Amino acid sequence: MDELIKRAKELLEAGTVKVVIGYENGSADKTRALFAIEPKDADKLIFDSRCVMNLATYITKAEVKGKGKMAITATLPVMRAIIQLASEFQVNDSNLLVLGITPESKMIEFKDLAEVEAFVHKYTIEIEAKYSEKLEKLDKMTPSERWSFWIEELSPCFKCYACRAACPMCYCHKCTVEFNQPQWIPVPSHDLGNLEWHMMRAIHLAGRCIDCDACYNACPLGIPLNLLTKRMLIDAKEHFGGYQPSIKADHLMSTYKPDDKDNFIM
Repeated sequence: MDELIKRAKELLEAGTVKVVIGYENGSADKTRALFAIEPKDADKLIFDSRCVMNLATYITKAEVKGKGKMAITATLPVMRAIIQLASEFQVNDSNLLVLGITPESKMIEFKDLAEVEAFVHKYTIEIEAKYSEKLEKLDKMTPSERWSFWIEELSPCFKCYACRAACPMCYCHKCTVEFNQPQWIPVPSHDLGNLEWHMMRAIHLAGRCIDCDACYNACPLGIPLNLLTKRMLIDAKEHFGGYQPSIKADHLMSTYKPDDKDNFIM
């Protein structure tokens, strides 16, 4: 994308930003993250249908933030992640400039995050039909059938945590799974440990997941763990009026309202 390369060079040459985060060609016909620091680095920038990694996962990293103001190539899912991170005080206008890529593959440079938010809100989060069908089948199962389904699906997991590394919302310096005093999640990759890890991850993303599928795309075993977060998105819509990332929005899991439904209490 010539326009993206040109603008990235201009921003770096002028010193407006210190690093431009984007995509470049990797190995095996895949893309990887590019951190352009010098104007000449911008020549490596690309954008095509292979660019599905959520680059927002890098903007909370200390080693990237420490370089100074960042610019980021942002597709719609990346923009959603940025707005959610802004609502959690992880990024702001002083340290981030967004070079948006529209669903029509056109570049838009946003002057601030408020403009990004307004753009994002033009597009509602919709669960793809292929996933809706799978979720409907799960809904029709008995609790014991669903239990068996997930035990079987999660059994290959060897806890590489690639799903956590790829998710822009997993930015804790120390994850719950890394605590051993007390040890909340079993370390071994057995049925219970795998189930507890993936359920905990999904619950931590309730009201925060922006449905980018980064976790699923990163899983080396192709485990359909994104079905868990998509279920959470549907529940948020059914029980709490929907979800759309907003800079000043109340967080679903940390906000109590007197009129919240309590029919889940047995």
